[in-house]
Amino acid sequence: MAVVPGESAVGRAGLAEGSAGATETGERLQKVLARSGLGSRRACELLIVEGRVRVNGSPARLGQRADSAHDHIEVDGIPLPVREGLAYYLLNKPVGVVCSASDPQGRQTVLDLVPEVPRVFPVGRLDVSSEGLIVITNDGELAFQLTHPSFGVMKEYVVEVEGKLSKEAVGQLRRGVQLEDGLTAPAKVSVLTPSSARVSIHEGRNRQVRRMCEAVGNPVRRLVRTRIGPLSDPALVPGMWRDLSVREVRDLWKAARGPLPPVRATSISAGS
Repeated sequence: MAVVPGESAVGRAGLAEGSAGATETGERLQKVLARSGLGSRRACELLIVEGRVRVNGSPARLGQRADSAHDHIEVDGIPLPVREGLAYYLLNKPVGVVCSASDPQGRQTVLDLVPEVPRVFPVGRLDVSSEGLIVITNDGELAFQLTHPSFGVMKEYVVEVEGKLSKEAVGQLRRGVQLEDGLTAPAKVSVLTPSSARVSIHEGRNRQVRRMCEAVGNPVRRLVRTRIGPLSDPALVPGMWRDLSVREVRDLWKAARGPLPPVRATSISAGS
């Protein structure tokens, strides 16, 4: 093949592989990736060249075509969250609403606040007396990653407590608190007022923050979850929900999987 002067290696690979994928259906893979919020088409071409993209379990080729509705596309081992039928919501749960699909006592549940179709489920729990952010989806694989204790996605809460938070109490929270089900992992604690603090934990024990605060002598009066991994939304009022963007879904995967390699800056010729 003749090489155009100044043409990049990525550009030459694209020309070579384009003909090989001519019989494939769907769109060019770099276009699918770019539309999913992973960067420009040229940045997505680099992801493919670096071997970070797989389609249906096989390494992707530059110029390959793919159908996001039917093909399983992964970048750095993370599924591309554009598969047909998947829904991802962020809900600000009000006090009194139950985090379950149904309630034998007839109380309102989080699923009463989001669309009925497709069928979804809450990821993790907030007790009925607590409020704040919760992810609701039908992506079981992502739900597992977010709730399994070995993945350690941080969740942030603002708590208002009875009494004043002493230095000793804050120190205990930061070191870990002995509960009936064992010693907790250290919490990140930032004191806001004498009776309130921002507390971040990565474990998911039942009513953990409430039990930790009670154990150090400061029972919780109000608890609001303000962040789940990278997700926060101060503008989302209690009882309201919104769709997660593709980038937000991928960011949740990153939080569960740990740091991923960045997309390197590069120069790709206009001929690619």
